[in-house]
Amino acid sequence: MNRTHFASLAALPLTALSCVCASADDMPNNTVRVGSYTVFFHAHADDLSGPYVPSGTNIKVDNVETAYFAYVRRLNSSFEVELALGWPPKTKTEGSGPATLGSVAYNGQVISTARWFSPTLLFNYKFFDDNTKLRPYIGLGVNYTNFYDRDSTPAGNAASGGPTKISLTSSVGPAGTVGLSYAFAPRWSAFASYSISQVKSDLKADTAGVIRTTHVSFGPQALILSVGYSFGR
Repeated sequence: MNRTHFASLAALPLTALSCVCASADDMPNNTVRVGSYTVFFHAHADDLSGPYVPSGTNIKVDNVETAYFAYVRRLNSSFEVELALGWPPKTKTEGSGPATLGSVAYNGQVISTARWFSPTLLFNYKFFDDNTKLRPYIGLGVNYTNFYDRDSTPAGNAASGGPTKISLTSSVGPAGTVGLSYAFAPRWSAFASYSISQVKSDLKADTAGVIRTTHVSFGPQALILSVGYSFGR
C-alpha cells in the first residue's frame, strides 16, 4: 500500500466525523408547539377573614382545560429553552365550608370567576441524541401569573351582602416539567409532559367598603399534549 492510499484511508474517519457534525449542525433550532393544557389545581387557602365571616369559610378552585402554545429554542443536542403559554381560561371559584352564610347558599356555589395569563420559561435537558426518536426530558424554570377579568357572581354577591369587587395579586414562582418527545416525521414531533408550578396570591373582596381577605396557594399541575414543528437556524 503506497503512502497516498494510506493517507486516504486514514482520512476516512475524519471525513465521517465531519459529516456527522455537519448533520448535527443542520438540525433546525426553532420549534413551535400547539396542543392542550389540562390544569389540576391543588389549591389551599386560609379561611376568609373580615367582618361577618363565620369560622371555617373557605374557597376551592375548579380544574380547567385550555389551549397550549410554546416556542422552543434548541441550544445544542441536549439543551433547549421553552417559553410556554396557555390561552387564558376562565377559572371558577366555589365556596367551601358552611352550607349557608345567613340564609344564602354558600358551600359548592360558584362565587367568583377570573382569567389568568401565565407564561412559563423553562430550561430543558433532553436525554439521548438528536437521532433518537423517543427522548425524555426534564426542565426547570420560572412562572409568572397575572389575574384579570375578576368577577363576583350573583351567588358571590348574595353571600357577601352586595356587589363585590375581587382583586388578586400577581405571582412569580418556580416551575418544573418532565416529558417525552417523539419524532414521528422529519421536522414533526409529538410531546407529552407533566408540569408543576408555584402560584400564590392574596385575594381581597370589597363589598361597599367591607373587606374580606385570604391567601391562596393554587398549586397548579398541568398535563400537556402537543404537536411541534421544527424549522430554521
